[in-house]
Amino acid sequence: MKKISKLPEASFLKLLFAFVSLAFIIAGFFMPDRSTMFSGLWNILTGTCKISTNYFALGGYAATYLNMGLVGLFCTALCFLPGAKPNHVTTLGVLLTVGFASWGINPLNMIPTILGVLLYCIVKKEKAGAMANAMMYSTGIAPLISDLLFRYPGVEYVGFNGLGLLLALIVGLVIGFTLPAGLGHAPNIHKGYDHYSAAVPIGMTAFFLRAVLYNVMLGWKLADVGQLSTMGALDVASWPLTNIFCIILFGLCIVFAILMGCTPKDYWNLMKDSGHGVCFSTKYGNAPFLMNMGVFGLMIVAYFNLAGAIDGANVWTGMTFGIVFCMLATCNSGSHPGNVWPIMAGYMIASFLFAGIFKLLGGESYGLTIGSQSILIGLCYANGLSPVTGKYGIGWGMLAAGLHYLLVTAVPDMHGGFCLYNGGFTAALICLLFVPQLEKFCKTKEERKAAKAAK
Repeated sequence: MKKISKLPEASFLKLLFAFVSLAFIIAGFFMPDRSTMFSGLWNILTGTCKISTNYFALGGYAATYLNMGLVGLFCTALCFLPGAKPNHVTTLGVLLTVGFASWGINPLNMIPTILGVLLYCIVKKEKAGAMANAMMYSTGIAPLISDLLFRYPGVEYVGFNGLGLLLALIVGLVIGFTLPAGLGHAPNIHKGYDHYSAAVPIGMTAFFLRAVLYNVMLGWKLADVGQLSTMGALDVASWPLTNIFCIILFGLCIVFAILMGCTPKDYWNLMKDSGHGVCFSTKYGNAPFLMNMGVFGLMIVAYFNLAGAIDGANVWTGMTFGIVFCMLATCNSGSHPGNVWPIMAGYMIASFLFAGIFKLLGGESYGLTIGSQSILIGLCYANGLSPVTGKYGIGWGMLAAGLHYLLVTAVPDMHGGFCLYNGGFTAALICLLFVPQLEKFCKTKEERKAAKAAK
């Protein structure tokens, strides 16, 4: 294991991505519905998937695990393209895309936008591997591709058709071709305080296309573009099939990190990092980064179980399972338990606070409780604001989380449910509103420490 620890960063990350992907595929063959694995995968490939679509309901458990593994291997293959240099941005792209493979992405609806990025590489004469990260992030609008492929311009599902194939390909090519430029400018909006940077161009693109393709060209309102009857079902959930897998996977990460030589001191040094503009595997090494992946992953699982216990519900649908990995995706970009727990606490406080206000105003059944699917998903992407905690302190991180809680369920109205990066886009909006105020009126933790030392 010490040899693995000393691998070059890029080689270690590719090995890790392959390991995680294969873990999903292997687990799929142990699911109770494994006999319907391939028919379920076909349902996933040919279904529409506006957020939130529960792939456990659409295809079954085994098919969902298989889909996540195949998507992971697809992303891993992109890391082997000429010019690819996997790093923390790639880690985020791979784990994020794998996470979405339980509620919106599949190997079919990934292809058009990836082809668009390849077209960009041809026109700009860049190596395809240099744009591997952009290819992964382009899939954040995959639900729109599926909708164009199987349903547009009607409301009813029609399946494969010539017009759908043409539209999906053209729109996918345009999105993929224009995305790299948007990715380059996105950090200027949030100044590194939103780990889900790709959400900015993807969210704006989804907003624009939803307006043009549906509101303008068809005159449809959001309510008219509903889910198919069973594809949005939230009532298929499993505590053991999700928890056991996560506990084993993240537990192995911790064990492997220890065998690779990670010490408590090594991980503590990582935990003290603000998480702003950092790559953990570069700065601290492969073993401490892997330890963070395991510990942070178990923390996420524990929080979701706590939220479910508070609400008295089994929250583990396909979306919840997927967002464990969407949230974990930032484990190499700056998120760790030390700067994320205030975000979790802020979400929980906001939930209780506004549930109380709702009841005071005469409401009977509050829909945005801490264990509701929309709030669990929202918390996942509020995690992207962890650098606020790291730079300014616990209180400001909690406040940023509370602001995110207020906005995250309203943002889908902008893009019509076609942007999987909904919460990350919300985090960017919070940064746009909140970070300038912090910079104007507050000192960072380092500035406060320096001022105290100067006295």
